Amino acid sequence: MTQQQPPPAGPADPPDGPVPPDLPDRVALTYGELDLSTVPAFAGGFINFGYWTGLPGPAGRPLTEADRVRSEQDLYRLVLGTFDRPQGRTALDVGCGRGLGSALALREFGLGTVIGMDAHPDQIARAREANAALLAPSSDSSGRLEFRQGAAQRIPLPDGCIDCLFSVEAAQHFRDLAGFAREAARVLRPGGRLALTTFFARTRAAAPLLPAMLPPYAEGLDVPHVVGEVTDTLTAAGLHEVRVRSIGDGVWEHYDRYMAQQPELRDEWPRRYLTAYETGLLDYYVLTACAG
Repeated sequence: MTQQQPPPAGPADPPDGPVPPDLPDRVALTYGELDLSTVPAFAGGFINFGYWTGLPGPAGRPLTEADRVRSEQDLYRLVLGTFDRPQGRTALDVGCGRGLGSALALREFGLGTVIGMDAHPDQIARAREANAALLAPSSDSSGRLEFRQGAAQRIPLPDGCIDCLFSVEAAQHFRDLAGFAREAARVLRPGGRLALTTFFARTRAAAPLLPAMLPPYAEGLDVPHVVGEVTDTLTAAGLHEVRVRSIGDGVWEHYDRYMAQQPELRDEWPRRYLTAYETGLLDYYVLTACAG
C-alpha cells in the first residue's frame, strides 16, 4: 500500500445532519433515543458480542464485566490484526458507534489517521464526547482521530483515500450491501484492505427462520444476510482475494455464559443466539478483501 495524504479534515468537513430518512426506524431508535451502548450486556460502551479466546484464569470460572469489555476490545483487535503493516496508514471505521474501537485502532495499531463514521448523528456526538482527549489539539497521540456522519452506502470521502477499511458488528444492519461494497471499493486505494466482522445466516434456507427465533430480525433491526451472498457481493464490486473465516467458536458459548450470569436479564431471547449457532442457522465471521 502506497503512503499518501489522508483525506482533508477540520473546517472542510461537512456538518453533521439529521437522521437520514432512509435509516430504518428501528435502527434509528436503537442507536438514537435508546442508545444501545448503555445496555448492561454491552459493557464499557462497546456494542458487539465479543471475541472471548485467551481469557485469563481457569476455564469455567465466572465471567466478569472486565472479561466482557476485553472480549469486545479483542474483537476489534482480531479484525485490525488482519491488516499488514498498518503503521502510518489511513483507516475508516464504518459503523463506529461511540468510536471506542476507532480510538483503540489509533492507540494500539499505529495508524496515522482513523476516521470513525456512523449514520446516526447521535452516535457521532457520543463518539466525539467519549474521545474528546484524543480529538483535542493538545493530544499527545501520534495519529489523528476524527468522526464523520455518513452511511455505509454513501461514504462521504473522495476516491482512493483509505488504506484500511474495517467494520465491527455493523454489516448486519446494512440494507444495501451492494452499495456498501461499491463504496468500499471506491474509497480504498489500490492494494488497500477491507476487514469486517459480524454474524450472518449460514445458508439461504436458514435466513427466513431467523426472525421467528430472534426479535432483532423480526423487528427490522438486523437483516438475515447470507454469508455466501455477502462474499459474492464484495467480489461483484471489484474487490478480490475475498476470504471468510468462521469465529463462532470464540464468540457464542462464552457470550451465552456471560448472559446467563446477568440477574437483570428478564428476557431469555438473547441466549437464543447460541441455539441458532448450534443448530446451524447463523455464525459469526471475519471477512477480508483487497482493492485494486
